[in-house]
Parts: sequence; C-alpha cells; structure tokens
Amino acid sequence: MTLIPFDDRDGYIWMNGEMKPWREAKLHVLSHGLHYGGSVFEGERVYDGEVFKLTEHSERLIRSAEMLDMVVPYTAKELDELTLEVIEANNIVNGYVRPVAWRGSEQMAISATMASVHVAIACWEWPKYFFAKAGEDKGISLQTAQWRRPDPTTVPVQSKAAGVYMISTMAKHNADRNGYDDVLMHDYKGRVAESSGSNIFFVKDGALKTPVPECFLNGITRQTVIQIAKEIGVDVDVTTIMPDEVNSFDEVFVTGTAAEITAVGKIDNKEFAVGPVTKRFQEFYGDLVRNKATIEKRAAS
Repeated sequence: MTLIPFDDRDGYIWMNGEMKPWREAKLHVLSHGLHYGGSVFEGERVYDGEVFKLTEHSERLIRSAEMLDMVVPYTAKELDELTLEVIEANNIVNGYVRPVAWRGSEQMAISATMASVHVAIACWEWPKYFFAKAGEDKGISLQTAQWRRPDPTTVPVQSKAAGVYMISTMAKHNADRNGYDDVLMHDYKGRVAESSGSNIFFVKDGALKTPVPECFLNGITRQTVIQIAKEIGVDVDVTTIMPDEVNSFDEVFVTGTAAEITAVGKIDNKEFAVGPVTKRFQEFYGDLVRNKATIEKRAAS
C-alpha cells in the first residue's frame, strides 16, 4: 500500500483564522502541545456533503479542551461554520474532518497558563477506516491488548485528548505485527473496555451489551447506536463485561465516527458470525447518516 504523507497534499486547511494551502499549515517544533500532550481533536464524517452530528462534535472539542484547562477561542457555531467552509474549499462530498486544538510555543515547561490555544480544521476523502484482512464478509479481527485503559482519576478519559491515545498506538502496533486488524482493550480493573479507538458492542439472543464508559470515551456513534436500539425495540444492557464472558456472545461489532459500525469476526482465537443484528444496525446507521430515513420511519417499515 502506498502511503500519501499528510504534510504533502493538495487542498486547504483552515488554521487560526486563515484558509491556508495544505502544505503551509504548520506549527513550531517547540509548541507546548507537541511536548506535553496539550492537544485535543475530533473526527467527523462527511456524507453527501453534510457532516453527521456536526454540532455535537464541535461541542465535544470545546469540552475536551476545557478538561485540559484549555479554552478554544471559537464557539461551537463558529466551528460548525468553519468546518463547512473547509469542506467546500476541498470539494469533499464524502470524507473525514479533523479539527484539532493545541497549546502554542509561548512557554516550554509543565505549566502552560500563558500559552495561546491554536485551532485548525482539515478534511480529506476517506471512504473506509477498517479493511479486514480476512475479508469484509468475515469482519475484523481483534487481539487482546497488554495495555489497559487507565483509572479515570489519572487521566481525563472523557476528553478526546491526543495523549490518551498513546497506549492505543502501542497496542495496535503489536496487533498489526501479529496479523490482527485491531485490539480489544481491558480497563485498569481487567474489565472489557473497547478497541484501540472504537467502542464495542456484543450481541446475545438478539439483545445488545456494551461496557460502562467509565474508563474510555463515551463515543457519539456509541450513543447513536444506543438511541437506535431503544427506538427500534432492541434491548441494550450497559454493564460490566468480563473477559471470560466474551466467548459466550453471538455477534460483536465496534462503533466510531471513522469505523462507523464494523463487524468483528474474531477475538483472539474465538470466531464470531457477522450476524443479522449487526447487519440490521449497519443498515439503520447507514440510512441515518445519509438522511435517507429517520429511525422512526425505518423501525415502522
């Protein structure tokens, strides 16, 4: 696979009040966010020219920054409008949006009370996040990771903060080397948590079970799936799930803005069917994000 570097592309990135040519959107090497993790970001999907739940993402970026004691110098409404400008400037119909906010270079120490907050928004075509090695009809494979989601008193787990994803990168590198598509992460108590960057759902007898988001981000797509389930009459149990329960489930899928709803066909040595419940939710979600039908109309059909 040929990789196209993200710093050498055509297009435009909005940065600190200015629409810049893609290759000119740069920050200084001594920016505080690079050295101390003072950075938050979002991931958003563009479907047929519209961003799904755009305002929710803009609001979360602001909340994420607040948890890191940063103030984003734009309102959610302004971020919404700027996002649409970036999409238009790049002629994106279906793709991905990445807003990011970070601390600047005024200070180089642990404390950053005087550092400015910078904001940029980029977007690009990105049709799919996961490409399952075993084939689309079999779902992706997950390897149980050695790294665990941390105690929520040690890190701001509900902030989409760059530093929180360090363990995800290390865990996924190991899974890549072992031939898996992604990882299944436990939390600091040894309970099932999520994948490297997606929430997880299990299916048993037609009902859903998903971990309590105590130690990981309560994703917007996760919340959407729970909403869909409630409105179409599928039971959802948000509960503690232990590793020894995993093999008892019928189906598994992961959720996220990038991943959307992706079936899981294997966890370690246990295989799962890409079954009817997973497929049903994929169809509902696909229609919802493209405004083809409301949940209520699909449920009644």
